[in-house]
Amino acid sequence: MAIDLGTTNTLIYVPRKGVVLQEPSVVALRDGAVIAAGEEAYRMLGRTPVGIKAERPIQGGVIADFDLTRKMLQHFISRVVKVYPMLKLRAIVTVPYGTTQVERRAVLTAGKRAGVKETYLIEEPIAAAIGSGLPVAEPRGSFVVNFGGGVTEIAAISLGGIVLAQSLRQGGETIDETIMRYINRRYRLDIGLSTAEEAKRLAGYATDPPPELTYVFRGINLYSRIPDTLEVKAQEITEAMEPVLSNLATAIRQVFEQIPPQLATDVMNDGILLAGGGALLKNLDLYLSRQINLPVYVVDDPFTCAVRGASEALRYLDRLELQRG
Repeated sequence: MAIDLGTTNTLIYVPRKGVVLQEPSVVALRDGAVIAAGEEAYRMLGRTPVGIKAERPIQGGVIADFDLTRKMLQHFISRVVKVYPMLKLRAIVTVPYGTTQVERRAVLTAGKRAGVKETYLIEEPIAAAIGSGLPVAEPRGSFVVNFGGGVTEIAAISLGGIVLAQSLRQGGETIDETIMRYINRRYRLDIGLSTAEEAKRLAGYATDPPPELTYVFRGINLYSRIPDTLEVKAQEITEAMEPVLSNLATAIRQVFEQIPPQLATDVMNDGILLAGGGALLKNLDLYLSRQINLPVYVVDDPFTCAVRGASEALRYLDRLELQRG
């Protein structure tokens, strides 16, 4: 099985079965023992009584709490293994580029304690590239941007390895937070992150939004302290997101400018591929293509791209350098 351990969501993929688990990366505990993980724990965020805590163990693409991450991963793996017992033999887990050895060992330990006999680690850009169908093991340059919930990874890949990469500590959740702060400061309307995320999903365009499209925000008026609504044009939401997207375009340009000339030629011919849940932002490919003057494409099913690629990587263990535990 393959596991995409993300800031926002964790996915588990089983060959010939597809994605069998897709849950928020949240765990709830009482006295140190897991009482819920995933969607059930997510619903507890901000609503727990004394003695229970619900937390996100992965923040900004980095394992913020090793013990909680291990417990959450154990919980998810155990749920899947109950249905598919043979999966205990081998698992592969995605990790962000640049993850420390301490963080990697925490993931490997989680797999072992969940009963998996062999656990491999694969860096997310490599997994996303494989899931995109790129010939990563060939002597040809590929360029992937994996736009996740808490971190965005930009990588040039060739011969099964990363030639050059950069991790940007921003992702889809950063856009949500930016929209939330914008509405708060501009209109003094207090909204939640879930509302900001919905606005992004329904009316968020990286560029060229429909002129008449609007979104109605619901929140608390900070002047009167009573519930209120606010209708905002999609164009204004686009403008609110611009600083985050501009940072992304700048980071992509910086990585591209540093790769060897021959790889740069390959990228100019083949384009840049967008993967990850953040790639679902409407017209993001168009925005980036205009900013960096290179062709940009969104992969098929970008949300599951990395976990599908990780599963595929198990077939090429002899051609990829993967850490094993």
